[in-house]
Amino acid sequence: MLTAEKVKQKGKELGADLVGICSAQTINKNPPDLKVPQIPANISPEMKSLVAIVKRIPAGAFRAKSMACVHHLDQLVLREHDKIAYRIARYLEQEGSYAFQTAAQETSWEMKHGSYGYLSTRHVAIEAGLGTLGLELNLMTREFGPRCYTTCILTTAELEPDAKMTEQVCIGETCSRCLYACPSSAVLHWGIDKRACATVAQEFGVASLFKVFERFITAETTDDRMKAVRNLKWFGIWQGLLRVVGAFGDCPRCLAVCPVGDDYQYLSEVQREIPEKTPEKVAAGKGWARTRKAGEEIVGMSGHRLRWIGEDGYKPPKKRKVER
Repeated sequence: MLTAEKVKQKGKELGADLVGICSAQTINKNPPDLKVPQIPANISPEMKSLVAIVKRIPAGAFRAKSMACVHHLDQLVLREHDKIAYRIARYLEQEGSYAFQTAAQETSWEMKHGSYGYLSTRHVAIEAGLGTLGLELNLMTREFGPRCYTTCILTTAELEPDAKMTEQVCIGETCSRCLYACPSSAVLHWGIDKRACATVAQEFGVASLFKVFERFITAETTDDRMKAVRNLKWFGIWQGLLRVVGAFGDCPRCLAVCPVGDDYQYLSEVQREIPEKTPEKVAAGKGWARTRKAGEEIVGMSGHRLRWIGEDGYKPPKKRKVER
């Protein structure tokens, strides 16, 4: 008989670092965005369960000086995701249930005019008990902090769901290291300026592609057009198309400096100092902490959003161990 435990064990055997299960109905009732619901029912109404898997990004990449190392490793992790999810889907079908996977990084450009997929795999992983959202809206796990990726498998199998975490995994405003480290100041109070983030994380992404084409098309002289063609951005775009490096991938700064996760022991020495830290960012972090302590309204935590941040707030590890 197919059980949730068997599915999770199979996922681990196939190479997933973390595996969790949530009910499709839970996501249908609690979409991340009420205006543009990213829910399983819009993909296949017959799906009953979602299997979320997480793979960590090896910490060594965040000790490198070049972002290209992280970008490349990101892609290797995502490819592994696809392979593992595909094999879990096959396993579920061998056991008598329909199943298929989402793309590890799926984007539907007509949805909210940005990098959003038909499902938010971060929110699926949270509903499956694998973590909570961080201050900068990355998925945060106790094991790997934000240094991980997730995807999910949809299935008609009715599997027992895991309990969602109610404790906040992210330390939050009193830490604010992601805020300090962000080179484009994209980290908001439980939010992210995605356009600002993309200027660094996707140095040779679609926005860069449009800009170099625009420069070529609007050039008034042949000499100006040739200068536009010889722009080194073209090399970056070509490399991005070939190897994805620079075209997609996280700016590693918020991931590298986050102290949450068992793997941070390999980073604490080299990431202790944050060169991007400024008095203005420190002041912003302190202001956020005061706002939270005063119980004032925070846009990033308003309405249903607290569900994925952690309703019970943050508890230090020592206090957590004592209570348990």
